[in-house]
Amino acid sequence: METTIARDVLLLSRVDKPALLRRLLDLGTRYSGQILSYTKMLGQLHDAGNTTTLAHYLDLLTAAGMLVGLQKYSGAAVRQRGSIPKLQVLNGALMTAHMGLALAEARTDSELWGRLVESAVGAHLANAAAGGVCQLFYWREGNREVDFVTRAGRTVTAIEVKSGRPRDALPGLAAFAESHRRTRALLVGGDGIPVEEFLARPVEHWVTG
Repeated sequence: METTIARDVLLLSRVDKPALLRRLLDLGTRYSGQILSYTKMLGQLHDAGNTTTLAHYLDLLTAAGMLVGLQKYSGAAVRQRGSIPKLQVLNGALMTAHMGLALAEARTDSELWGRLVESAVGAHLANAAAGGVCQLFYWREGNREVDFVTRAGRTVTAIEVKSGRPRDALPGLAAFAESHRRTRALLVGGDGIPVEEFLARPVEHWVTG
């Protein structure tokens, strides 16, 4: 991780606060899969910087293939760009490198395992989006949420990951489909597509028309 930051970020771009950039990456690995405003991020990072600097550093980490801030899907580009980001690692190993847990140990913690599974699916989608296969967002209105929304051409697909967490996946999908017509819905895990099968196939298999 440090080698990537030093060679792919600090040597290629001007970074006035490298310590802040490193702390942002650490925060992203711990909060992957969670929606977090830039203001709350600054509070967590205990830094006197501004949200514009933080957004820029997140863009640099995205370009380095480490961390991305997904925007909320609204159907309007202006609103998408101004939304609160959902943090998503681009490699699941970034989440587990600092944990020191074996696979069996991670599975015993249902909340942690749920975050790991959701982030694995998100990384699969985000890397495909970086390659131009689709655009990737999340969606939330009130207490209704969909983990991921892809747009490939005119095809919009809502994807919910069910991995043992107490939150029911279906109301969010139903609410999204009601407010966004002509939407496909996929449930990954649980009674839906097995997670292993979803990850084994290229993203275009699931999200293109």
